[in-house]
Amino acid sequence: MRNQGEHEVAEVQDCQSEISMQLFLHLSLVPAVLIVLVLSYLQKRDHRLAIDRRLPFLGGRFGIVVPLDSIGSLSNRWSYGFAFGAVSSSVLLLFSESYILFPVPSWARAIVYLIGALEVGLVFFPFFACLSTPFRTTGAVLGILYSLSWIMVTVWDTFTCPDGKILGKYQKLIVQWPCILSLNFLLGRFIYILVKACRIHLQLEQEDPSELIEQHQVQHVKRLLRRTPAHSKCRSWLRSKVYEWDPYFKFPNRIIGTAIISLIGLYTMTLADYRLSNVAFDEIERWKNTLKQLVTSSNNTEALGALIPQLEEFIVVARGSWLATTIFASLNSVAYCFHVLACYRKHLKRLWKGQKGFLPEKFHNPRSAVSVASIARYSGWQIAFTLWGYLMVHFVHFLFALVFVYVLVLPVVHGKALSMLSSLGIIALTICFVIGLVILQIALVQIFFLQDKMSPTDKEKPLALNNRKAFHCFNYFFFFYNVVMGISNCILRLLCSVVVGTWLVSRIDRSIMQRGYETMDAGYTTWIGMIFADHYHSNPVMVCFCQLLVSNSLEKHTASVYSTFSNGPSESPVNSRARRRWMLFYTLLRNPILILLRKHHLSSSSTLPTSSSSSSPYPYTVVQARVMALKTQNTRAEARPPPGILITPAKDS
Repeated sequence: MRNQGEHEVAEVQDCQSEISMQLFLHLSLVPAVLIVLVLSYLQKRDHRLAIDRRLPFLGGRFGIVVPLDSIGSLSNRWSYGFAFGAVSSSVLLLFSESYILFPVPSWARAIVYLIGALEVGLVFFPFFACLSTPFRTTGAVLGILYSLSWIMVTVWDTFTCPDGKILGKYQKLIVQWPCILSLNFLLGRFIYILVKACRIHLQLEQEDPSELIEQHQVQHVKRLLRRTPAHSKCRSWLRSKVYEWDPYFKFPNRIIGTAIISLIGLYTMTLADYRLSNVAFDEIERWKNTLKQLVTSSNNTEALGALIPQLEEFIVVARGSWLATTIFASLNSVAYCFHVLACYRKHLKRLWKGQKGFLPEKFHNPRSAVSVASIARYSGWQIAFTLWGYLMVHFVHFLFALVFVYVLVLPVVHGKALSMLSSLGIIALTICFVIGLVILQIALVQIFFLQDKMSPTDKEKPLALNNRKAFHCFNYFFFFYNVVMGISNCILRLLCSVVVGTWLVSRIDRSIMQRGYETMDAGYTTWIGMIFADHYHSNPVMVCFCQLLVSNSLEKHTASVYSTFSNGPSESPVNSRARRRWMLFYTLLRNPILILLRKHHLSSSSTLPTSSSSSSPYPYTVVQARVMALKTQNTRAEARPPPGILITPAKDS
């Protein structure tokens, strides 16, 4: 078996692909720069510079090419996500030694990795730029050519030399299939964009109108304006406890791309973890065999001989525990990736409602610079937190699995179940006794040392002492016992903090620091800044309002320019003003309290003289508005149907 494994390793090492992916990555800089230059030439700048006067033939060209709008754009979300998926394999390539083509000193490695990160970003820049460019035909053609070149080289490298040193046979096929799938999706997307651009050019299809607001945001605003239904629909357990799909909410491309890279990174790290753990346990097995041979060849090694069975048992238990916890840790990390999406939607919808109570008070108004910088940091930090969190959670699960096997499983296997049960019974009895005394203290206080309820409908007794002298004696005698119990609770608190903090280290949406120290959690600070930036830039009500302003301004501009070509009767300014004043009168009549919030009323109330205001009409206006508001409320209350229907408010999803 050992010779066969060495033969397989030799075959893997001898397998050399005809095309080096590292070299192809470096050579791809040339077409990537050319594609960026072509798109930049087509893109005109909004503002002319001094160079345009010196070189008038430029005509304002060579504008900035934007790879993707990470704040406001919601188009091509899955295309951007698969573009990030195509980048994932090259990002992992940065950490390999083979990426550095020439030897460099140790102090210069950080600079080399920085240059490498910039190189990877520039190499994959055409995928994003061809998706976001307004010149659809040119971007689609260049994207098809660039995607085809990457697909052919990646597939050729994968199938001509599929083996690797870590996973053995078919390593490249196992690792590279997400990248190949992402590249094929991008190729299909570029073909679709080209076909659609040709149909629009041939006037077989109309171009999509470019507006500030998306259709799902319009539907969200309409849902806010609808009356709340009297009976709420009964939701299933999956929708109420796990996830409820909202058709009027869409995740931005930044969030989707982050989730896709995190899942691909988890997939790759899980495979590497599984393979490297097998190699490590095989090495420990060889050390054990060597030690066993040493024990059998020597005569004075009885102590070492007694350790051999225990070492063999530990290797078997550790190998099985590591494999089982690998599955649980990977499933836990995948669940965290999807849970972060649900938390992002939940927190953003709460901010849209003006609810900030779920955040610490010091984060209610974050700095603008911190929020904008958090958008740039979030994706990278979320991916790093997910991958490193997987390793930490895996190690914690492994320790718990070892404790479980050595405490519960092995005593039963070795026929020591009774002693194990007696030990566990003593421990459980001690814990139950401690918990029982805590409950007893609460029960005694509830029965003897609190005053009676002030009303029969009260759920709890009031926080008012009764039998003070007896309570002081009770407090004195339990003081000494609580000191001893406090030591054990302190240790338990420390262990719980370490376990829960390690378990939630990849949860960037939740702080693992104590209350008051949340600012020390840089990941949580980044999360808060990111959701506030998205809240201020993508609030559907705000975007809808801006769309109405832009539409009205465009209509006014169009009417002023083309008013002479209009055949229909134009509305006179008098009628338009009368209509507006009638709408204002109707609004104030239905909502009299708004009279006090009008601009001229606020200005008159602020400049009111401080001496005496009895001669001014201000108090009379306030009283009249209050009376009108009260009458309106009474009228609406009388018009309502009689009570008897219980309306359950919709829960936050």
